[in-house]
Amino acid sequence: MKLTIATRESPLALWQANHVKAELLKHFPEMDVELLGMTTKGDQMLSSPLSKIGGKGLFIKELEVAMLEGRADIAVHSMKDVPMSSQLPEGFSVPVILKREDPRDALISKTYASLADLPQGAVVGSCSLRRRAQLLAIRPDLQLKDLRGNVNTRLQKLENGEYDAIILAAAGLIRLGFEDKITEYLSDEISLPAVGQGAIGIECVTSNNEVRKVIEALNDRETSICVTAERAFNAKLNGGCQAPIAGFAQLTETGLRLRGLVGDLDNGTIIFHEVHGQPEDAEKLGIELADNLLSRGAKEILAKIYG
Repeated sequence: MKLTIATRESPLALWQANHVKAELLKHFPEMDVELLGMTTKGDQMLSSPLSKIGGKGLFIKELEVAMLEGRADIAVHSMKDVPMSSQLPEGFSVPVILKREDPRDALISKTYASLADLPQGAVVGSCSLRRRAQLLAIRPDLQLKDLRGNVNTRLQKLENGEYDAIILAAAGLIRLGFEDKITEYLSDEISLPAVGQGAIGIECVTSNNEVRKVIEALNDRETSICVTAERAFNAKLNGGCQAPIAGFAQLTETGLRLRGLVGDLDNGTIIFHEVHGQPEDAEKLGIELADNLLSRGAKEILAKIYG
């Protein structure tokens, strides 16, 4: 069987696609796996924050067109870039999620050893509203400045002295071999991760049963359960790039733990809650957590953001 993977052409996206290729070849050594590199609107429009130009779905539309036209069989995404299931085009799904890498945020600085060491008024680079809300809740003195581009570009901007520090996902740095550049791993008590952060998903045309049967060998049960809970939470909130939302699930000895928050950048408010339950109730727990936050003020925050 021949299988073609549609992927963005950023270094991290290519790493992820090649990782999926390698994992497929472990299970199917005789398979012919090719990569179809593509540039998406999200890669082209680097002058504005994603929250202002259409959200993370800008990174996957061209890949879906390639699958519809038969030029590709699957597409590989960072799960935090994948819109809610209800927003995927009809006929597409993400049935497979690979084992998660370190989900934490990471601080990188040439001068300062930790977030606590940053001086008053330090300039910190991040376009993530989720990170901004949580950082400002503990360090309202920081100057937060937009930061777009691939991982290499962002690291170069730090090197050029445009920022005192930048915040990136640890997973991307580890995968690209930049782990040694991480100054501090931010605990999830300080910066709760984004929904799906650190997880890679495989999208395909839902009706293509042959492809689905092949790729299911790569699904990681634990990661899939956790991301299902996180995405159900985000879907209930109608979350996107425009809102400071964090959601993170973990399987423990006693079951599934899910934490989530909604932030208000106008006044520094953070509405947080956590729920516990069984893995088979992952989606239900996500909805329960969202309902709790909505009843405690998140509804008003989101209404203000979404108009």
